[in-house]
Amino acid sequence: MKPMGPIPSWATGEEEMLLIGGCGAESLVDEAGDTPLFVYDMDIVAAQVRRFREAMPAALHLHYAVKANPYAPLLARMAHQVDGFDIASGGELEMALESGMAPDRISFAGPGKRNDELSAAIFAGVTINLESEGEARRALAVAEAIGKTPRLAVRVNPDFDLKGSGMRMGGGAKPFGVDADRAGALARMVIDAGASWQGWHIFAGSQNLDAAAIIETQAATIALAARLSDEVGATPPLVNLGGGFGIPYFPGDVPLDIRSIGMALDTALEERPDILRGSDFAIELGRWLVGEAGVYLTRVIDVKVSQGETFVVVDGGLHHQLAASGNFGTVVRRNYPIAVANRFGSQPIADPVTVVGCLCTPIDRLGDKVALPSVEEGDLIAIFQAGAYGASASPAAFLGHPAPREVLLG
Repeated sequence: MKPMGPIPSWATGEEEMLLIGGCGAESLVDEAGDTPLFVYDMDIVAAQVRRFREAMPAALHLHYAVKANPYAPLLARMAHQVDGFDIASGGELEMALESGMAPDRISFAGPGKRNDELSAAIFAGVTINLESEGEARRALAVAEAIGKTPRLAVRVNPDFDLKGSGMRMGGGAKPFGVDADRAGALARMVIDAGASWQGWHIFAGSQNLDAAAIIETQAATIALAARLSDEVGATPPLVNLGGGFGIPYFPGDVPLDIRSIGMALDTALEERPDILRGSDFAIELGRWLVGEAGVYLTRVIDVKVSQGETFVVVDGGLHHQLAASGNFGTVVRRNYPIAVANRFGSQPIADPVTVVGCLCTPIDRLGDKVALPSVEEGDLIAIFQAGAYGASASPAAFLGHPAPREVLLG
């Protein structure tokens, strides 16, 4: 038997039926029409935003990383909850603008931006986080061709990383951003070319549950931003400190202590160097805001035994929930929190079961030897922590199965 991650604290049941946003899981499926189904609870997202505001310095801006979950109804609500959107493609640009977010509060990061994406962003008035000198030259040429002054920031590949992060986005050789020893020169070139320089984007890592590591990285980020700004000889309008806030997915994970991060950041910003006194600061978060607000519901199609091991076969799988299968950013496969939604709160049976999806591949495994109540055909399996990097981060077209349904509550 293998352990699973902690069931989120909000999860409750009524007559053994899991409640999501006060609604029974089975009734949500009936209303949506079928499984598989992602359910997102906006009340949980709003509570996370409030927690952030209460813990962090009052002047700190909160940006939402659209890549975490770009579901259109969610984006429309998020546009009124946060101070900006961070995007990473032309498609996300369209979705961000359609959500109602003001263009001057959208920033566009990511390597490999095509010229048509640069043109659309510059025309709309969106800030482009430059990933290289070559991208800077192309952006300036595109801007001149369409007769617009571009809003350009420099994404920095810092000379440090976020220790213990799920994905290390900075430190060492990386495809993201400009190495710190060249970033100042690039910003100076952007300013001298007549562009509207918007500051620095410094992102060191993601999915971290170590408050001390995040505090250390934020302090190093502020120091780096000050050093680079001194090189440029100008105060940056905005310093994006990146994100890195993680959520508990796996056995032994505990929620991040954001209050200690907020207190340390408040002190660091109060004591920041003079070159940054006129700068705004932002943190961009995706997973931490929406991850715990989502549940993936999938129907049991078959229960079978092979070589003494019981397999629970469901109508979903890694084509919708790649991360839960262990194939998105993890080295060792571990179990997400999982439950039988229509037997929520029931005691597990002695023998473990393995929950697998409907795809013809052995990696389509959503729960490996987990302890669940007795499972039958037609039961409803719930996978928690499914609000981020689910439907949009999974290979939905694989084997031609239908896309999952999605619904936003609250």
